[in-house]
Amino acid sequence: MPDSATPQRAHPRRAQLARLTVVFAAAGLAWGAYWHQVLRHGESTDNAYVGGNLVPVNAQVAGTVTTVAVDSTDWVRAGDVVVRLDPADAVLAFERAKAELAQAVRESKSRLAGQEQLAAQLAARRAELARAEGDLARRESLGRLGIIAAEELQHARDHVVAVRAAASAAQQALRANQVLLLSGSVQQQPAVARAAAQLRASYLALKRNDIVAPVSGLVARRTAQVGSQVAAGTPLMAVVPMHEMWVDANFKETQLRNMRIGQPATLTADLYGGAVTYRGRVAGMAAGTGSVFSLLPAQNATGNWIKVVQRVPVRIALDPKELAAHPLRLGLSMSVRVDTRDTRGAVLSAAPRTAPAFVSRVYEDQLAAVDRVIADIVSANLGQGARR
Repeated sequence: MPDSATPQRAHPRRAQLARLTVVFAAAGLAWGAYWHQVLRHGESTDNAYVGGNLVPVNAQVAGTVTTVAVDSTDWVRAGDVVVRLDPADAVLAFERAKAELAQAVRESKSRLAGQEQLAAQLAARRAELARAEGDLARRESLGRLGIIAAEELQHARDHVVAVRAAASAAQQALRANQVLLLSGSVQQQPAVARAAAQLRASYLALKRNDIVAPVSGLVARRTAQVGSQVAAGTPLMAVVPMHEMWVDANFKETQLRNMRIGQPATLTADLYGGAVTYRGRVAGMAAGTGSVFSLLPAQNATGNWIKVVQRVPVRIALDPKELAAHPLRLGLSMSVRVDTRDTRGAVLSAAPRTAPAFVSRVYEDQLAAVDRVIADIVSANLGQGARR
């Protein structure tokens, strides 16, 4: 009986082993097919981190901080006032510049009026000279006939010399006044243009006491404190535009053989795990390895050299819509896989950028208001609203 039971127990065992063999063979074939169709056409790394702009907010003029309107982690819009400085000195400078512009307009107006007066005087002297020369010519004709006395003829000659000298003096005075003036309106005179430029500078200094956010985003690294004295260029805080982020993936040099600009990439963040997948594209590759641009570059020409596989930063551009739906933060860890199947793209960027990479428009048209102030001052000091 025991001998007959042993073959019966061995038969099910062989069937189980056969089934396991078939399962493992099928799994191996499936994995081989997946590698051949998918995995061998991609490169992956988890040495990747979120990058973005850390836009500094600096003081543009010196002053004392009176208001800090935001704190770290606050959201600000481009153009919002984030810090205010004491504007007292700037207000005084602006009022002084307005007075100097008014004075320059009046002086230029006076010089232009004097120019017309000098021109009229020169015309009168020239007419008098022509008349004196005509009288002299007639007296010389009469003198040759002996009709008039020699003394009267000499007086006529002396009068011509005196009138000619007066005409020359009038011409020199006209030229001297012309050196200080330009042809055209009062606004085009050098003194007025200089005073207007000084007024614009003082207006900008006054406006810059209100320090604004250059871009929209989250406030970070706030160092501004109420009461602190700051100089032009002092860092006050930074703003991180959350809609302008990318991923710097550090691939091994052996992974770059088939990598091209424009290839699609899939990314996951440790923040969200595998529940969120980002779609991006290769935007460019760095000009060197990370060690080359480090603070202390590797010295590979020394005797104690050990070969280390280098990594090259590859920038991955993210989809703005996906970034808005699932925000990231600077420095977060990412996992990246690049599909290298299509190798038609460029290895490195070879064409210049045709548009600015990043733009802030909060500083545009700052002088529009002061130009209206200048026009009002010029009009008020020309008298009766008439502009020359």
